[in-house]
Amino acid sequence: MHWIRGVAREVVGLFVDDGSFAGAIVAWLLFCIMALPHIAAAAHWAGLVLFAGLTLILIESVLRFARKRL
Repeated sequence: MHWIRGVAREVVGLFVDDGSFAGAIVAWLLFCIMALPHIAAAAHWAGLVLFAGLTLILIESVLRFARKRL
């Protein structure tokens, strides 16, 4: 049974390198799906808000990775 867990980890590792990065993206997408449609002013800005959030998540992940490497 341990080999099944190992195989599953390897398969997930092919697609997810940083779990916190993937989790932050999923959380941001869920926020945008759930909250933005209910905010009237966000209708025109939804794409920009989505892009800005994903960009900030990417920048944070890159900086965190760079600090680990130094």
